[in-house]
Amino acid sequence: MKMSMSVVPSVQRMSRPIGAILVDAGKLSAQEVEQVLQAQRQHDLRFGDTAVKLGLLTTQDVQHALAEQFAFPYLRASDHGRAMSEDLEAAYQPFGSAAERIRSLRSQLMLHWFSKTERRQILCVVGAQPGEGRSYLAANLAIVFAQAGERTLLIDANLRRPRIHDMFALNNRSGLSTLLSGRTGNEAIVHITELAGLFVLPSGPTPPNPVELLGQVAFADLLNSARASFDIVIIDTPGLSDGDDAILVTARAGAALTVARSRHTKVEAFRSMLAEMKSMGVVMTGTVLNDIPANRAVAS
Repeated sequence: MKMSMSVVPSVQRMSRPIGAILVDAGKLSAQEVEQVLQAQRQHDLRFGDTAVKLGLLTTQDVQHALAEQFAFPYLRASDHGRAMSEDLEAAYQPFGSAAERIRSLRSQLMLHWFSKTERRQILCVVGAQPGEGRSYLAANLAIVFAQAGERTLLIDANLRRPRIHDMFALNNRSGLSTLLSGRTGNEAIVHITELAGLFVLPSGPTPPNPVELLGQVAFADLLNSARASFDIVIIDTPGLSDGDDAILVTARAGAALTVARSRHTKVEAFRSMLAEMKSMGVVMTGTVLNDIPANRAVAS
């Protein structure tokens, strides 16, 4: 089954005064903008710093306005009309510590793995067991790549316990399962318009034969088409304890970022997963350990 995808246009950069952005957002009145400008001239401070000092704005207000000024896509809690999950921390809190750690991981992956010229554009997020944080990491990693201007596709290949559609508040009547079974085409891929450059292919309805679907040539064709159309492809997978799905997906993709959870993942199961992946020639790009004391995630 041959597939083609349209190339996503580049992110358009915008340049608007920060005061105008804050007025449009309802954070400042025109009179308050003038008050800030007068104080700014007197004290030789930046507009945002001055507004915070005057008690008119919070630091987060300023950060969000700057994000909009520089066309940096994010979500506001006040306008998530589709009720997207707050687990999308890189979108809701793009300047928080969790998002900063994920951006650091993005930098490492860009340096050591991703390369469109060498067709290294696909990465699976894998783990030994359910409940390790794979979907959280896959979704937020896709977001930070999109925020960096990369054309990014997030695929939910967990056809057993899918989460991505819930996180992005998507209808899951069509998706990967219906695409692979020939019931839908590329219209199953959803553009997340609030986060420019991010596209999501949800799992679709849970099939009775996930291993067989993922083992079809159609899945390999889908990945080849994605390589031609996107800069980055992130794939969420089920835990290896759920079956051979993750092995099939990762073998097709060629690279994996492994996830474990402190005081949850069994060491022997994790070691067995690593050995199986390596025996199939999968490139292991690193490991993220979730919920270590005093930190959300750490990469190695």
